[in-house]
Amino acid sequence: MNRAELADFLRRGRARLDPSDVGLTPGTRRRTPGLRREEVAQLAGMSVDYYTRLEQSRGPRPSRQMLTALARALRLTDDERDHLFHLAGEEPPRHGAAGAHVRPGLLLVLDRLHDTPAVVVSDCGEVLAQNAMSRALSGDAFARPPRERNLLRLFFLDPTARELFPPEDVAEHARAHVANLRAVAASRPDDPEPAALVAELRSSSEEFGRLWDAHEVAVRRQSTKRFRHPVVGLLELDCEVLLNEDDHHMLVIHTARPGTESYERLQLLRVVGLQALDSPPPPLPVPTLGAPPPDPGSA
Repeated sequence: MNRAELADFLRRGRARLDPSDVGLTPGTRRRTPGLRREEVAQLAGMSVDYYTRLEQSRGPRPSRQMLTALARALRLTDDERDHLFHLAGEEPPRHGAAGAHVRPGLLLVLDRLHDTPAVVVSDCGEVLAQNAMSRALSGDAFARPPRERNLLRLFFLDPTARELFPPEDVAEHARAHVANLRAVAASRPDDPEPAALVAELRSSSEEFGRLWDAHEVAVRRQSTKRFRHPVVGLLELDCEVLLNEDDHHMLVIHTARPGTESYERLQLLRVVGLQALDSPPPPLPVPTLGAPPPDPGSA
């Protein structure tokens, strides 16, 4: 690990970014250009002390997960991300496989969506980035342990994750999750990630195993979904999915139709923002990213 080069690379990466580049408000007057250390730490989901030590060439060797978070926070390109890994003495992620590195252009789009919830996820359901409205709707995914940032694992293994949806909608969400994962697993037969997720969920969730055995397949499409929020109430939102097939990433955007009650509630949610609520924070939503497949029993 080259601590001095790593520290210099981090400092220069931080200095070249403005708060508006990463969806933050400028706030008070700044004496130096670029982001503050605490802002990078916030974006990367790490402590300010830990990040400060990295910039001062005295930090411990970052984990691969931490390096990925730093690359996302600093909006690094693929080549810059690989350089960051090399400086830390790690092999960069394999190109061509699904990864956690989100390209700066996709993050830029995410940051510009100020008035609607949007999230970047992998095709296997890993939450990779959220905007402020997504956190207001569903809570901060990066406040959870890494294993709980996978939407499928959360949906089938944590009963509280379903509380964000009306009970009558849960079964359709479950079917859509499984049908999409089957399509992903079939399209990437040599990638161990989807196969490992399937094996884990089959062994841990009877419901998942039953749905998997039904062999339904459905790729992700636009849909309309309902969310229950503890403050603003029921929201009926249109879901659009923008695919980045090279990286197996999706930008998922939820919007409300103007003139509807859900539109007014979404505007209220924007005002509420990420303020601390008296009630416990809502569970992370599990945005089934496509319309559920047709139910054979309803024919």
